[in-house]
Amino acid sequence: MRGVVSSFGLYLAWLVAITATAGSLYFSEVRLFAPCALCWYQRILMYPLVILLGIASYRQDRSIVHYALPLSVLGGGVSLFHYLEQKVPGFSTPSICRMGVPCNQEYINWLGFITIPFLALVAFTLISVVLIGVARSRRGTHNVGAAHPASAEPAE
Repeated sequence: MRGVVSSFGLYLAWLVAITATAGSLYFSEVRLFAPCALCWYQRILMYPLVILLGIASYRQDRSIVHYALPLSVLGGGVSLFHYLEQKVPGFSTPSICRMGVPCNQEYINWLGFITIPFLALVAFTLISVVLIGVARSRRGTHNVGAAHPASAEPAE
């Protein structure tokens, strides 16, 4: 599995970002679901990943992990908060005099737990896990042949 992540991790993360972005656009442009404020924050964090990971995949630039992983982790945090706001009754704020779409509205509820924020959370989590794997495989390739300072023979 480590070899797959090492070889195709950037492409896999890019594919997940493309799928999440396409799904987001499908729900808003085809199904006409109006995004709430938290949905917009998730989009702001997901959409650039398509471009960043696409360029990094093409160039095989594994250093993108330093820039893409924070976006993905932050997006996962927003998605988790949004999901909790939808599913945990005491977690959402009162929607008195709120403008626009309330964030606790569930447009879809497949199998009783799969909502749009849940789908975003899965996407951000997959991207984060793959990028961490890419970073670990990158670290392993940089240290090949390098002696660990503690294992070096003392000079006499």
